[in-house]
Parts: sequence; structure tokens; C-alpha cells
Amino acid sequence: MGEENKDVAAEKQPAAQEEAKEGNSYVIRPNFQHKFRPVMVKEMIHLVVTEELSGKTYDSENTTEWTKKISDTIKDKLQEMGYDRYKFIVQVVIAEQRGQGTKMACRCFWDADSDNYAQDLYMNESLVCVAAAFGVFHY
Repeated sequence: MGEENKDVAAEKQPAAQEEAKEGNSYVIRPNFQHKFRPVMVKEMIHLVVTEELSGKTYDSENTTEWTKKISDTIKDKLQEMGYDRYKFIVQVVIAEQRGQGTKMACRCFWDADSDNYAQDLYMNESLVCVAAAFGVFHY
């Protein structure tokens, strides 16, 4: 019986050593290469919104469909950009352009070292579109 216990202990020891070699798998900050980059995201948002809305006039019946399509496209392109362990929030607002002033603001409680956002504004004679994408690192 004593030898069996030693064999079991010997089998468990290499597994414990392998775990110790791997180290902790906790990642509390993204690598510099995988950090959310607002400049690149803003360019991507601009291209998506311009492609989708150029040549269109405001139509209240179609804006819901347009906002869903734009936000889904932005979300898909964000995932293709390779931001590992990020969660994305995409907000798209389309309003009729009548020369009125509009102010929008956002406030977030997050980790300023790893989380960020990008937004872009598109305007033509009949509509205004504001698209924002928030990247929040998941610990």
C-alpha cells in the first residue's frame, strides 16, 4: 500500500510542475498590439457609414433597418480586427437634418488603460448619423 501511494504521488507531481511552469493565465491588460485603437476604429466606422448612407435621403420607416445594419456591420468588422477579449457596444443614431442643432454626450465608468471608444459623424442634406463603438476589455 505504501508503494501505491508513492506511485500516485509521483504521477501527480509532474502535472503540478507543468502547471507551475505555465504560470498564471490571468490577463489584466491587453497586449499593446491588441489594444483598442480609436483612430483605426474611427476610420472603419466612417467607411461603413459612408458606404451605407451615401446617396440616401431620410425616411423614418427605413431608419430602424439602416441603424441595425450599420451597427451589425461595425460589430462584425470590429471582431475581424482581432481585438482579443474585448466586448463591443455599438450605438448608431440617425436623425433628420433640418438645420437644427444637436448635442450628444456619453459617459462611461471603465478602465482608461484598456478601454476606449471611437465615433464618427456623417451628414448629408437630409440626415445626420452618429455612430459610436465602445471597446471594453474583459478581464
